[in-house]
Amino acid sequence: MKFSIDRSKFINQTSNVQRAISTKTTIPILTGMKLDLSESGLTITGSNSDISITSFISKDDADNELKIESTGSIVLPARFFNEIIKKLPGDNFELEVLSNNQTLIKSGVSEFTINGLDAVNYPHLPDVETDNQLVLPTDVFKEVVNQTVIAVSTQESRPVLTGVNFLITSEGLTAVATDSHRLSQRKIDITSDEDYNLIIPGKSLTELVRTISDSVKEISMSISENQVLFSFDNIMFYSRLLDGRYPETDRLIPDESNTRLTFDSSNLLASVERASLLSHESRNNVIKLEIKAVDKKATLYGNSPEVGTVEEVLECENLEGDDLEISFNPDYLKDALRSFGSNTTIEMSFTSPLHPFTLRPVENRDNFVQLITPVRTF
Repeated sequence: MKFSIDRSKFINQTSNVQRAISTKTTIPILTGMKLDLSESGLTITGSNSDISITSFISKDDADNELKIESTGSIVLPARFFNEIIKKLPGDNFELEVLSNNQTLIKSGVSEFTINGLDAVNYPHLPDVETDNQLVLPTDVFKEVVNQTVIAVSTQESRPVLTGVNFLITSEGLTAVATDSHRLSQRKIDITSDEDYNLIIPGKSLTELVRTISDSVKEISMSISENQVLFSFDNIMFYSRLLDGRYPETDRLIPDESNTRLTFDSSNLLASVERASLLSHESRNNVIKLEIKAVDKKATLYGNSPEVGTVEEVLECENLEGDDLEISFNPDYLKDALRSFGSNTTIEMSFTSPLHPFTLRPVENRDNFVQLITPVRTF
């Protein structure tokens, strides 16, 4: 195996593949990056068992400056290999696999020899049928992921809650995540003739969104029994699916409310950030919202016995319903508010001090909801 290639184009692709490679894997060969050179181009693969990413560099694209002398494959230690390529002096570099999987890398006046592994022992990528694909606009897909992944659980005690549940039917796509303290649900008008109910790990979705560049307009999604494949540009991103049944979350979202407030999301976020400055210093990290309906007044309170107290009257665009005092974790509310974007008018709806409350955008209110469970303070 021997080729030369433009160094910056190669680094662009390996940086994506590197996201799938972990140093903590129990399978030693997965700490490596697989290079597979065919007559048509170079395929680079990284995997950590949960996600696998492949990137293809075509020989036909003149910008890549890929010159192939002989085909073959090799697995190279990812961390060392990447650092070497980044620090090479020239614009191009040459790679050649010698005997015993030793690999020679040359660029300008530099020459490295590193020990590789036989690519035959590298695990095969999952088989995912690509005949029946869903095509999603990239900006919408990124938005859905960013709005829901904030609510996935970090506790492995209930594995299904560490993922986002995607329900795809002829009526549309619903994405929902909950860690049992909060919930985020987003609906979009993307339909499928075939019904799907899948749970994609939150960590996979976070890495996927980081991998998609701003120039990508569409992303294709293919689903098999225990894997999902996302394809875009020359990249294929595989993720395992979580086993198990996701809880029925619709019944958790209240249909009615007794108290409603309307806010500008940016103004409320700034107020909550100020109130949480002190709450973070206390052990329970709780702030309190007090609503006086008659006075049309809502006040936030933060308290730390060691530091002091904060009190701030909120700027409400509208306030109606019953008086209420409710306490909650400010970090959950900050995450929820950020997911709406800046300067969005949102409605907070409450039923009682001990029941979850919801946040929805005033426009498009049926398609996006954040739910937060209050904290009992007595």
